[in-house]
Amino acid sequence: MEVVVFKKEKIENLIKRSEIDISTVIPKVSEIIREVKECGDEALINLTRKFDGVEIDKIKVTKDEIKRSYKRLDDSIIHALKKASKNIKKFHERQIPKEWFINNDIYAGQIIRPIESVGCYIPGGRAVYPSTALMTIIPAKVAGVKRVVCCTPPQENGFVDDATLVAADIAGADEIYKVGGVQAIAALAYGTETIRPVNKIVGPGNIFVTAAKKLVYGDVDIDFLAGPSEVLIIADENAKEEYITAEMLAQAEHDPQASSVLVTNSTKIANNVRSLIKKKIKKYKRREIIEKSLKENGKIVITKNIRESIDFANKYAPEHLVLMVKNPEKYLKYINNAGSIFLGDNTPVSAGDYGLGSNHVLPTGGFAKACGGLSTESFIKKITVQKLSKKGLLSLKDIVIPLSEYEGLDGHAKSFKKRLEVLKSEHDKC
Repeated sequence: MEVVVFKKEKIENLIKRSEIDISTVIPKVSEIIREVKECGDEALINLTRKFDGVEIDKIKVTKDEIKRSYKRLDDSIIHALKKASKNIKKFHERQIPKEWFINNDIYAGQIIRPIESVGCYIPGGRAVYPSTALMTIIPAKVAGVKRVVCCTPPQENGFVDDATLVAADIAGADEIYKVGGVQAIAALAYGTETIRPVNKIVGPGNIFVTAAKKLVYGDVDIDFLAGPSEVLIIADENAKEEYITAEMLAQAEHDPQASSVLVTNSTKIANNVRSLIKKKIKKYKRREIIEKSLKENGKIVITKNIRESIDFANKYAPEHLVLMVKNPEKYLKYINNAGSIFLGDNTPVSAGDYGLGSNHVLPTGGFAKACGGLSTESFIKKITVQKLSKKGLLSLKDIVIPLSEYEGLDGHAKSFKKRLEVLKSEHDKC
């Protein structure tokens, strides 16, 4: 793993991480989408056989299958899912925006309405992600979405993973389908005989799912294009080296393309963490993935001070930002770009991934410069409302008329002037 001293002139090289080049898969993804649009359910069944190696006859998960998963799943997992769901619901209920109005001659404001239907994609592959079912479905239900659809790949036995299915049920999914990959995104966007299309698609996925979301965007809305997971840790000389090491190894086990970065003003911390990683990595089940991830995308950056570390973090704009420094709260005002921030030694990223209540569907690849993570607001529409009194109309004439005429939109000016003419006529009659 690379250890470097921070230099401003080399910032572009330092903030680089693995990037997904979806252009390489666009032709293949386009063909799959076309096939689903043309052949519907038949395409979903054939593509599931082709890509997942699974034979399914019914796409929709039945109530009996859900009951079966509850019986098969260990009670401790069900308890954990229910407890996590309560925390997630509580957190996201606080995110509901308020309606507001300015009530005078210019009456204006906004009303809040939920999106009518949403598709939540829950990935499967190297691992199963019941926590993602909670993180995508619960905020949608909190927002008031009437129809929340869940799509996730089936396992070899033709059924959905038990924990994922139970999580989707606990979260309140209205429909669950055992279909994954590009074909699931296409079905959610355009519909089939069984799956009705939705207004928005959310949830992470592999390069093919990401490319599919990009291609259907415009026909439906999406959350954002998520890439490999990443963490950036800012540590001072007081940070616990064991915690830093554990955090970097935890992030690296996601994927060979995951990025784990330590930024510290302590050379001692940097060297000790590097040594600890080499020692501790041997005890991890996903050792090969971790080793590849750290070799290709792991970095330790040495800075002059904490403020320089924060400046680096703002340029990097990480998915997860961990502040292992003394009095971390005082540095919040300097942080502008991060998907989610974890303060202090006792707040591991895994707490946010599973049970703390905040959302773990977050922007990656520097996109945190432009947006935050999935939230209740991801599933609502802010609709503006306005009404003018006669006095309010008159107060805007020296804005609307000259600007609309300047822009060459004569009809806009005439529409406004017509109201003025009627007002003048009414006034003359009086």
